[in-house]
Amino acid sequence: MSSYPTKPTFAGDSEERIKRFLATASHDLQSPLRHIAMYAELLLDDLEETLDGEQLQSLRMIMEKAQTAQRLTKALMSLAGGTPQVTPEEVDLQALAENVWGELTDETAVGEATLESNGLPSIRTDPALFGLVLRHLLTNALMYRSEAAPHVAIAAEREGTDWFIRISDNGAGIDPAYREQIFEPFWKLPKPGTVQGAGLGLTTAREFLTALGGDISLEHSDESGSRFIIRLPIA
Repeated sequence: MSSYPTKPTFAGDSEERIKRFLATASHDLQSPLRHIAMYAELLLDDLEETLDGEQLQSLRMIMEKAQTAQRLTKALMSLAGGTPQVTPEEVDLQALAENVWGELTDETAVGEATLESNGLPSIRTDPALFGLVLRHLLTNALMYRSEAAPHVAIAAEREGTDWFIRISDNGAGIDPAYREQIFEPFWKLPKPGTVQGAGLGLTTAREFLTALGGDISLEHSDESGSRFIIRLPIA
C-alpha cells in the first residue's frame, strides 16, 4: 500500500490568502445562488403542467445544480473558518464520475476525450465535496493533455478500512521536482500553451479530502501520463 506524505504546512501569508479568498467568494455567491434555486422552484410549481418532459428536466437540473452550488459555497465558507461541514451519504461513485465527466467534456468541448470507469463502487462520503475533488482532477487531465486524445481511467479498491481510488491520465506528465508543489496554494504548473487557472484546484481537493478523513498524492507521473491516488475511509 502506498505511503502518504503528511499534509503540507503552508506559509502564514498563503494560508490567510486562500482562506480570505474562499470566504469572500463563497459569501458573495450565496445570494445569487439562493435566488436561482428559488426562482427555478417557483417556475416548476407554476409551469409544471404546461412544460414538456425535456423542459421540465432542464428546469429541475437548474434547481439541482444551484442547490449543489449552494452546498459547496457553504462548505467553502466553513472550510475557510476552520470547521468544514461534511454531510456524508451513500454515493454511487460510477454515476458521480460519469456526471462530472459529462459536464466537463461539454464545457471544454473536448469531444474525443474518453473515460474508463466501469464497475466503480458505492462509497459513503459527501457527494458535493467529493464531486468537486473529481472535477479538479478531471479538469487537470483535460487541460494538461498530450498530443493524443485525452483518456482518463478511474479505478477503486478496498484495502482494510479504506477505499483507494486511482485516477490515471495519458497527459504530458508532471516533473518529479514538482511532486509536492502541485498541492501548494496559487502554484501553477509551468506548461507553455495552456490556459492557466487560479492555482487552487489541487489545494482545494486536498483540503476537502482532509475534511472527509482522507488524502491525495501523486502516485506516478512520466511522459506517458500521471496517476493520482485518493484514500478515503470506508466508514
